[in-house]
Amino acid sequence: MPYTSAELSCVIFDLDGTLSRTSALIFASFNDVAVRHLGRTFAPEEIIALFGPPEEGALEKVFGPDSVDSLMEELVGFYATHHGAMASLHPGIEDLLRFLRAQGVRLAVFTGKGRRTTAITLEALRVAQYFDVVVTGNDVEHHKPHPDGILRILTSLGVRPEEALMVGDSLSDVRASRAAGVRVASVLWDTHDGARVREANPDLMFETVEGMLLWFHDIFRNGTNDKSPADS
Repeated sequence: MPYTSAELSCVIFDLDGTLSRTSALIFASFNDVAVRHLGRTFAPEEIIALFGPPEEGALEKVFGPDSVDSLMEELVGFYATHHGAMASLHPGIEDLLRFLRAQGVRLAVFTGKGRRTTAITLEALRVAQYFDVVVTGNDVEHHKPHPDGILRILTSLGVRPEEALMVGDSLSDVRASRAAGVRVASVLWDTHDGARVREANPDLMFETVEGMLLWFHDIFRNGTNDKSPADS
C-alpha cells in the first residue's frame, strides 16, 4: 500500500534500541543494584524478560515491593552518572528528526521505560525539543503490547490512526501498533528481537537509519512511496 505525505502527519518513536543506544546502560544499571543487594548479576536476556513495565516493575519482580523506592534511587543515580559514557543517539537520528519536523510532522515518543530515565536520555542526548508528546511506562495503566500509549498520543495530538506511523525495534511495538490501528515500521539496527520482528511482517522494515531517512525523503519529495517492506 502506498504511503503519501498527505496522510503521514505523526511519527511515534520507541526510545531504547530505536532512537538511542542505551541497552548496555540499562543492563549495567540493573546489575549495579543486583550486585549491591543480591551479590549477583543478571544476563541481558534475564533483564529483558523482567521489563514490559518500567524499572519499578522490574525491580519489584526481583526484590519485592517494599524496597522499590530506595532501589530506584540507586538505579536512576547509576543511570544518570554513567549516561555520558554508555549511551548515545544512533548516528543519523537527529538528522531524521530534524527533517520530519521541517516537513511539519508531529513527533512523539512511546517507551516502556520509566519517566525519570526517559527524561535523562532525551535531555542528555539533546533531542527532547523535537517531541510534542512523550508517553512512558509510568504514564499508562497497560504496557506494551497494549496500545494505551499510542492511543494516548493520538488523542493528545488530535491525529487519526491512519495518519500515524509507529517506529520501534520490538515485537511488542508491532503488536501495540496493530491493536491501535496504526501502521508500524520495524527497525533492526539495534534490536534484541530481530527474528520475531521479521516473522510478524510489519508494514515496513529498515536495517539502517540512513535507509529510513531516504524513505521519508521519497515520501515528501515525491508525495508518495509505494515501496514494499522488502524494498525498504
